Amino acid sequence: MHIKKYSLKVKKEIEKGLPGFDAQKRMSPSIRTDLLGNNLPNNNTRQSAVLILLFNDNNRISTLFIKRTTYNGPHSGQISFPGGKCDENDKTIQETALRETEEEIGITPSEIEILGTLTPLYIPVSNMMVHPFVGYSESKPLFQPNNQEVEYIIVTPLEDLLNPSSKSIKVIHSHGRPITAPYYSIDEEMIWGATAMILSEFLVIAQKVCPFNATQ
Repeated sequence: MHIKKYSLKVKKEIEKGLPGFDAQKRMSPSIRTDLLGNNLPNNNTRQSAVLILLFNDNNRISTLFIKRTTYNGPHSGQISFPGGKCDENDKTIQETALRETEEEIGITPSEIEILGTLTPLYIPVSNMMVHPFVGYSESKPLFQPNNQEVEYIIVTPLEDLLNPSSKSIKVIHSHGRPITAPYYSIDEEMIWGATAMILSEFLVIAQKVCPFNATQ
């Protein structure tokens, strides 16, 4: 299916109504609190945004993830969508998603058409409310990763993510706590936590638009 035709179908599905937290929680870790046990937004909660970008790669409708570099922070070394914190100069949270995408992987806002937003998700460990946006690019972008923030980029066909065999579960240790974590396994990488929860909601929409093994 052509990327523009597919993306317009995604937009229509988003406009019909979102799957919501019920779809997100299918991939929720067993513990979703900060180190003090808090799991609700508060007065210090920061706003952030991420982008699920759709494009054609070798005639397959695909998206991308970034492998974050190692740093002293809660999401060090994790797989995520491009995105980050809202800046005081951002006029809207959508602008945050587009700005962060350009800063992290070099895709300019003019290359992206936004299709809609998914359900905001609170991340207790970093005290962030993340707003997921879905967009598409008519042609495969030229990636220019920011080496200070991005170790590498993973391009993944949607049909691989929709394949039930991509999902698994394991016990991991995060901040000294054992956590049972559902995850997606892509290119030998583990996509879990908030990114997996956001992806889970999007894949409900993607499955409605074009079911697994029928995306081409």
